[in-house]
Amino acid sequence: MLSKMFSYGAHPVGAGVEFMAYVKSFLQLDRHDTALAGGKGASLGELTRAGIPVPTGFVVLSTAFDTFLRKTGVIKAVDSLLATVDPNALDMVEHASEKIENLVRQAEFPREVADEVQTYFRDLKAPWVAVRSSATAEDGSSAAWAGQLETFLNTNERTLIGNIQRCWASLFTSRAVSYRFAKGMQGQHISVAVVVQAMVQSEVSGVAFSVHPLTQDSNQLIIEAGFGLGEAIVSGQITPDGYVVDKHDRLILDTNTCRQERMLVRSVAGGVQWVDVPSEKQALKKLSGQQILALADIVIDIEKHYGFPCDIEWTMVDSMFSITQSRPITTLSR
Repeated sequence: MLSKMFSYGAHPVGAGVEFMAYVKSFLQLDRHDTALAGGKGASLGELTRAGIPVPTGFVVLSTAFDTFLRKTGVIKAVDSLLATVDPNALDMVEHASEKIENLVRQAEFPREVADEVQTYFRDLKAPWVAVRSSATAEDGSSAAWAGQLETFLNTNERTLIGNIQRCWASLFTSRAVSYRFAKGMQGQHISVAVVVQAMVQSEVSGVAFSVHPLTQDSNQLIIEAGFGLGEAIVSGQITPDGYVVDKHDRLILDTNTCRQERMLVRSVAGGVQWVDVPSEKQALKKLSGQQILALADIVIDIEKHYGFPCDIEWTMVDSMFSITQSRPITTLSR
């Protein structure tokens, strides 16, 4: 049965869970906290404590999700719905997943969790935040959950709790369930934490790889950059600039500038919207040579800190860089 193969929630039901913390700031977390904060949350805590520039934030821990499943009784419905599903029958998986997602979204959010979340949110003093799912079996050397679970940009206090609950529900999408099968993770305990991070309204943003992902040259890093919010690049909806940097000699080896006609920005009501890039900017290079090298230094520092090749998401406002994610590169053959 599928329910026996999939184990949701990091902790079994038992006494004492109610007295555990439901939220921790980035400064209270490090790379060893994946079971509580998920891969994304643990990484942001590690980077913050290492002095890397990271927008402030906190993590709604997996204990909050586990408490939600237990108190609402949703876990019993999950087991019941998945018990007879054939994992090879996509229509059956989709049907069960849709029902589970609706149950999670409509169930009552635990009051004690909401109180703690709102306290931390007010302490951030950020009108807009990014709300990102952070799976507790996330971003290993051979698998990454990036793109499998939900992210909600430009969330405010009014929509915060609902978007956290939608992140929880995304653990049960047919895409997420199928991904677990594809990666052979059926018997692995998995829960979900949620990262809440001060939103950076990026002028330029993108991704960087501390080892060139195509040539696999360990002395070359590559930076991809676009105007606006980085979700446009992560989702593959624009073609970014590409810059290759020699890490040892700190030289820009190659620059590929791509015309960009539209970009993602915050909408007035929250969330994101597409707008036209001003015509005079569309053909411009996104980063200057000095900015490319400044970002390259941060990328190199992150790789040195972790001791392995990293896939990094970044933002820039007024030539100041921030890092919003770092994970192992999963596509290298060696």
